[in-house]
Amino acid sequence: MSAQRALKHGDFTGLAENYARYRPSYSADVLSAILGMIGKPASTLAVADIGAGTGIWTRLLADRKPASITAVEPNDDMRAQGAAAGGGIEWKKGSGEATGLSANSFDLVSMASSFHWVDFAAGTREFHRILKPGGVFVALWNPRYLEASPMLTEIEQKLSELNPKLSRVSSGKSPFVEELTARFANHPLFEPPLYLEGRHSMQLTQEQYIGVWNSVNDIRSQLGEEKFAQFMAYVKTRIAAEPHIDCSYLTRAWAVRVKK
Repeated sequence: MSAQRALKHGDFTGLAENYARYRPSYSADVLSAILGMIGKPASTLAVADIGAGTGIWTRLLADRKPASITAVEPNDDMRAQGAAAGGGIEWKKGSGEATGLSANSFDLVSMASSFHWVDFAAGTREFHRILKPGGVFVALWNPRYLEASPMLTEIEQKLSELNPKLSRVSSGKSPFVEELTARFANHPLFEPPLYLEGRHSMQLTQEQYIGVWNSVNDIRSQLGEEKFAQFMAYVKTRIAAEPHIDCSYLTRAWAVRVKK
């Protein structure tokens, strides 16, 4: 990505290749629980993944062999990376507020690490519109479980040093995420939420760990290119002696069913 181009908040143009190559997957156990909640064989389900990015969660869904799976992504670079990976997924351009999908068509609609970019009221109206009666919407995130690693906690603290006012909008522990249970508790279109979480671990090479950081938008846009470069130099120095980096992730999901 050119250092001359200022990164806009929420715009992943130029980050899609790193995103597709290095971002970790989600907990398979959480996916199994979500599918169990729907109460139908996976092979009969029509599934739509909105704000699909490069298709990390979408491909996990596709591995369960649903009857159909559609990915909707507004960013051209992200969508192109996802479509290039194949997997029997139909890719379309659209947003959380305007998916362009047919009404009453899907058993499961999901947003993985993307619902925070959507207007809550407009998005939930749209998901209700495209879901079948009794269908399920799930919003999920995959934050790192920093408590498992003093080194990763130390690296995270460096961000606060560089920008004490840094706001983690896209984090799976952001204020938006923490308020979801309350916001869905008395929703006019959906039943109260089922909260799920599953912890899983990965060993990353230095290249993979650095690649994950190079795929972020939220932090990079707030730090600016100069401070982000300082942060990345610090990361490379801090992990230089590590043969691999143990990363734990906590998939957090809120699943809600369409009200009868």
